[in-house]
Amino acid sequence: MRQPHVDGLCALPLAVERDGFELRRRGQLVCRALGLEGHELVRVVTVLSEVGRDLLGAPGLRVELDVASPLREPELFRARFTWNGPRVPGRDALDAAGRLLDHCRYDASSGENALTVGQRLPASQGRTGQRAERARAALHDSGDLSMGEELRIQNRQLLQALEESRAQQEELQRLNAELEETNKGVVALYSELSAELEETNTGVVALYAELEDKTRQLRLASEAKTRFWANVSHELRAPVNSVIALARLLLASDADPLTEEQRQQMSLIAGSGSTLLALVEELLDVAKAESGRLEPHLVPTDLRTLLHQLRGTLRGMAREGVRLDIPDVRDVPELVTDEVMLTRVLRNVLSNGLKFTTDGEVRLTVGTEDRAGRPWFVFTTTDTGIGIAADQQDRVFEEFYQVLGTHQRGQPGTGLGLPYARRLAGLLGGVLTLTSEPDAGTTVRVEIPARPDPASPDAPPSGSADGVRTGSLVVVDDDPTFVELLRPVLGRVARKVTEVSVSSRAVDVIRAERPDAVLIDLAMPAPDGYVLLQVLSRDPETAHIPVVVLTSTDPGDVDRSRLTHARAVLGKTHLTPERIALALALAPAGPDRTPPAEAGEQHTPGEATS
Repeated sequence: MRQPHVDGLCALPLAVERDGFELRRRGQLVCRALGLEGHELVRVVTVLSEVGRDLLGAPGLRVELDVASPLREPELFRARFTWNGPRVPGRDALDAAGRLLDHCRYDASSGENALTVGQRLPASQGRTGQRAERARAALHDSGDLSMGEELRIQNRQLLQALEESRAQQEELQRLNAELEETNKGVVALYSELSAELEETNTGVVALYAELEDKTRQLRLASEAKTRFWANVSHELRAPVNSVIALARLLLASDADPLTEEQRQQMSLIAGSGSTLLALVEELLDVAKAESGRLEPHLVPTDLRTLLHQLRGTLRGMAREGVRLDIPDVRDVPELVTDEVMLTRVLRNVLSNGLKFTTDGEVRLTVGTEDRAGRPWFVFTTTDTGIGIAADQQDRVFEEFYQVLGTHQRGQPGTGLGLPYARRLAGLLGGVLTLTSEPDAGTTVRVEIPARPDPASPDAPPSGSADGVRTGSLVVVDDDPTFVELLRPVLGRVARKVTEVSVSSRAVDVIRAERPDAVLIDLAMPAPDGYVLLQVLSRDPETAHIPVVVLTSTDPGDVDRSRLTHARAVLGKTHLTPERIALALALAPAGPDRTPPAEAGEQHTPGEATS
C-alpha cells in the first residue's frame, strides 16, 4: 500500500505557556502560506491552541507541523502531538478537534501517545512541494513577536471572523453577541485568552443545541395543530350532519306540513348547516393532507353533470352585474378522477373569483391536451375582479392567509380556499397555477390527467351493482339518531329491517333472524364492531352472511386487517340506497384481501368513514 508523501515544516516542544502562543503563531503563518484563510484558519489555530493547552505538562510533549499527500485524497495540513506517560487528551479537546477539522486521530498503541489533527488544503494553491516551501519561507521570515503583539493579532483576527459570521449567518445573531462579549474579555484580559475561547466554543455548541430544540418544538407544534384540526373537525361533523339530516327530513314532501315561515326557517338551518359542514370538511381535509392520509378515489366522472351542478350551486353567489359562465361540455375524453375532489377544486376557484368580482364576468373554460400520449384536462378560470399584487401571489397559497386591503373587509372566508384547492389538485395528479394583475383580474389553471396510469394502484375497479334488493337486514348501532335517519334509506333496500341497539345482543338476534345481510357500526360499547365481526366470521351459522361496516371514524384510523370478513366499509355520511345496494352486491373479500375503504361510492374528501 502506498504511504502518504509528507513534507515536514517545523517541530516545537511544548513545555510552558509561552510555547502555546508560539505554536499558535507558527500555525497562523503556515496556514496562510498553504492557502487557509478566514474561518478555516481560525478553526485550525483554535484547535492547535486547545490541544496544546489541554496536553501542556505531559512528559516529552512536542508538536510537528507538516503537509501530507495521501493517495486519492486531498492534501492535508497536519499537526502531530506526541508525548510520553499515561496522559490522555481531554474529551473537550477531542470533541473540538473532531467537530472543527477534517481529520482527528488519537493513537496510543505504539507505546508513545500521538494525537494527529489536520485540515484539507484548497486545490488551487500549487503542488505539495511548492506549498511546503512557501510555508518554510514564511516561518523563516517571521521573526519573533512579543506576547502582547501576538494577542493583539489574535484579537483582530477574532473581530474579523465575527464580522464575516454576522454577514453570512443572520440567523445566528445570538452567537455573534456572545462572540463580541468574548472579544471584549480577550482585549481586557490577555492572560485569559484560552478560557475565553473555550467559553465561546461552549456557547456555539449550546446555540446549536438550542436551534435543534426550537426546530423540534416547531415540528411538535405543527403536528399538534394538525391533530387539533382533525379532532375538532371530526367531533363537529357528527352533530352538523344530524342538523342537516333532520332539517331535510322536516322539509321532505312526505313530512308533516310546515307553515311558509317555518319552511323558510328550516331552509336557512339546512343551508347554514351545509356551509358549516363544508368548512369543517375543508379543515379535516387540510389536516389529512398534511399527515399524508387524504387519498383520492378515482371513478369515471360525468363532467357535464359535474359542471351543471357547479352552475346551479354558484349562480346565487354572483353579484348583480356579474355574469357567471360555466360551459356545457360535449364530446370530451372520458374523465376518471375523484369527482368530489375535482368539484371542490373548481368550486373554490370559481367562488373566489365571484367573491372579488364586482363587475364583468367569471368564466370557466374546459380544454384538453395530449401529453406524452395521454389526454389531460385543463380547466381555466378567468375573472375581471380586483386582481392580486405580484408580491402577494405566492402568499395566497399559505393556509389562513388573506390579502390585506379594503376589498377584503366584509368578505367571508378562512384563507383555506386556494391552499386547499392546490393540495387537492396535486392529489389528483395535476397542478394549480395562478396569474394575476391588480385591477385587471385573475386567471387560475387547473390541469389534471384524464385518467390515472393503468398500472397505478389508484385505478378504479370495474364492476357494478344494478338492481340489488335484499329480503332482510339487521342493523347493529347504538346511536338512535343515526338509526332514525338511516331507517327510510334501508326501507328502499330491504323488505325487513331489524334494529339492534345493544351490541351484546347482536349475535343472538342475527342467529335467530338469519338475515340476508348485516350492517355493523364499529364504535360501540363492548363488544365493538371489530369483535362482532370476528365472532360472526367464526360461527358456522353466521359466517356466510354478508357484513357491511358502517363507521364515522377517519379512514386512516380504521384497522383494516381486522375487517377482512366485511364486504365493504362505508362512511356514515351521505348514505344512499344505491351505495348500500352496491356494497351488498360486491363479491366477498377473500382471506388475504382487505375490504375496500368506500365500496361502490365516490369518496368525499374530509368525510369521516365512526
